[in-house]
Amino acid sequence: MLIDAEGTLPLPWIEAPLLQALAAERCHALLLCAAPGAGALPLALSLAQSRLCESPRAGGLACGRCGSCRLVHAQGHPDLFVLLPEVERRETGWLVGDDRPEGDEAKRKPSRQIRIDDVRGLLDWVTKTSSRGRGKMVVLHPAEALNQHAASALLKTVEEPPAGTRLVLTCSDAMHVMPTVRSRCQQLAMPSPDRALAVSWLAGQGVVQPEVLLAACDGRPLEVLAWQQSGFDAERWAALPKQLCAGRAGLLARASVPQAVELLLKVCHDAMAIAVRGPGRYFAPASLPAALSLPALCRWQRELQRLAEAAEHPWHEALAIDALVSGAQRALATPPAAGG
Repeated sequence: MLIDAEGTLPLPWIEAPLLQALAAERCHALLLCAAPGAGALPLALSLAQSRLCESPRAGGLACGRCGSCRLVHAQGHPDLFVLLPEVERRETGWLVGDDRPEGDEAKRKPSRQIRIDDVRGLLDWVTKTSSRGRGKMVVLHPAEALNQHAASALLKTVEEPPAGTRLVLTCSDAMHVMPTVRSRCQQLAMPSPDRALAVSWLAGQGVVQPEVLLAACDGRPLEVLAWQQSGFDAERWAALPKQLCAGRAGLLARASVPQAVELLLKVCHDAMAIAVRGPGRYFAPASLPAALSLPALCRWQRELQRLAEAAEHPWHEALAIDALVSGAQRALATPPAAGG
């Protein structure tokens, strides 16, 4: 997620927005807007690394080799504070304070929010003097994860940070960031990755049939990579509709409930398209039954959307997946009404 010792960017498509962000010299609080899975966090971290670099290259890009860059890679730079929701801190290793749960605390489901206690740690940190003389950088990802109390506590720092301190916040939709935070930031939109470039990069990461999975993930290459690492591949993806029709979970057995709901919404989308004689987006037409009931599919879609809104519910994963598979089988097997 950082610029390496050879000066190679973590993702090839972030160069243009990174150079644009580096050119914003007077910006003390930047809100990077990017689609999920496009690389907002690597962009924000590369920006912070470049600002702190002691031997920057042309355009201000980090060298990847100086003492500062090595400290950033080791996640130990004293002038960089990376604040993520607890669930992402555990996944990425960007921990804060005594963020090393043990025993019963380690078994607790990690929060997907950035809470006020997390922000208080940041507020204590920003008051300290820079250790290496290149200023201080804060990376907060994603801004939508700030709960109301945390966002309120952060406002004054976003509006007027201590001298030499810059903040980089990310979001997937600026309208989902609290207006009081959004209005205090300069916004920079990160374009979706070029499809050919994303396919080439994914192939270099060992993804088989990357174009199929990139379409399945709505053009989000980092989501494709996460699928690959979780055991999802193009063959399993293509087989999913027929497995659901047979009442089998298929790759849903490897997914969390929120992930399973997202996958089923894509199956439902293509099934509804076929039901009205339209083209699908995610699957070959032969993957789904030719005779489908649009009313049944509409009911299924509404139920899936309701479940998507309850992503934080403490599901019993196995039972929930079984229920989702049964619901999919019913919706896909319901015959169309006579004359429909």
